[in-house]
Amino acid sequence: MASRSRGAPKRVRIGKVTVYPHHGSWWLYYRDGGKPIRRKVAATRPDAEQIAAQVNAQLAQGAPTLLAFTAISVSDLRREYLEHHENVLASTLSTVNRYRAATQHLLDFVSRTSRPPMAHEVRADRFAAYLRDIEVAPNGHANTAKRRLRDKGVQFILETCRAMYTYAGKKRHLPPYVPNPFAELPIDRMRIEDSKPVFVFDEATEQAFFENTPRWAFAIHFTLAKTGLRVGELVHLLIEDLDLSSGWLTVRNRPELGWRVKTGHGRVVPLVTELVLVLKAVIGIRVQGLVFLRERLEGCPALGGDSTALIKELKQRCVAVGHPLTRVERHALARRVWHDAGAVSPDEIRNSFCRITRKIGYAAATCPKSWRHSFATLLQDANVDPLIRQLTLGHATTSSGGLGMTANYTHTRPETQKHQIEQALRRWPASLKLAHSFSGSVAQGGAS
Repeated sequence: MASRSRGAPKRVRIGKVTVYPHHGSWWLYYRDGGKPIRRKVAATRPDAEQIAAQVNAQLAQGAPTLLAFTAISVSDLRREYLEHHENVLASTLSTVNRYRAATQHLLDFVSRTSRPPMAHEVRADRFAAYLRDIEVAPNGHANTAKRRLRDKGVQFILETCRAMYTYAGKKRHLPPYVPNPFAELPIDRMRIEDSKPVFVFDEATEQAFFENTPRWAFAIHFTLAKTGLRVGELVHLLIEDLDLSSGWLTVRNRPELGWRVKTGHGRVVPLVTELVLVLKAVIGIRVQGLVFLRERLEGCPALGGDSTALIKELKQRCVAVGHPLTRVERHALARRVWHDAGAVSPDEIRNSFCRITRKIGYAAATCPKSWRHSFATLLQDANVDPLIRQLTLGHATTSSGGLGMTANYTHTRPETQKHQIEQALRRWPASLKLAHSFSGSVAQGGAS
């Protein structure tokens, strides 16, 4: 064996740990449970000696050492991460499904080789390049035409993988001397150049839309346009959530029925007089149940009653299964309860939106969320107070915005919110006039 040159730094022994130089860096060597461990730890000798002292103390105590980690495959890491979100953090099933779809791309990437790399061996830069080349079905359906991932899609996948590897680091599945590979990518500074433009209505296109809207769809889209509700909030709206005499609508979480608001917080939304007329026409003589029922619902829905009755029905169906239910199974039963109560499918609303926009010459507008964007834009055009806009739209509140701590000290009065929202909506009077025609026609012919 060749002898070390005279000028070379010497090895240092700190208890059971040896510190030595190798290829311009400092390494540690020790035995942990009879297994030899060699790790590159620092660029300088003092830093390496400090780490060696910590490792030596941990060996003396019989504790896991600072440099210990348990290698894990990408598939096992993905499974652990998703289980953590589902069982520990109790993230919504839709969130878990988004994370599952995003991390599936990483699993596909590492599965291309005969010997898939372990999680800590994955090259994040190569994975990012892989995402730029693959073609996928946008909605996940096998028969849908494939296309390249959009920039926002690539960014979301990389963000999800970064979060998964942060979890891996906390669970000691990554070498402590190797940083999170996805944290080194400039994910937050990625250029978004191919995002699909958001369609925002103006007064003329809104009027054209409602003039060409069938009776059943009119009430739904008019409500979305004049409240800024999310589609999911609208389809889970119960009659008990309306106070039509005072002109208010309450958006509520319903965790007992397997549904919750996106932000997890309910809110109240003021209703203009014309919308109150439309909602009264839709509800008719009904006093409980869902506000909006499916278009092709024959007769009364299989399930009636208020939220208490629906919760009771779901509990009975859960008991009838005969075994403890997973979150997925309980969610499926809850969706069935909503369906039997006559709930409208979000797909029905989207399809009706697309049919109408095609008819009026705006085929590129395919998302009912345009109503929410248009509502928010109209409030801004009318100089509605930012806090009232935030409150009405149900966005998560933070103190990091332009108002800073002032937002925490400001408490919006209901009459102020109602006044400003109504002033904003009356900037577009044409569609409001159509509401009177709708309520009158329903009164004469009955709600469909």
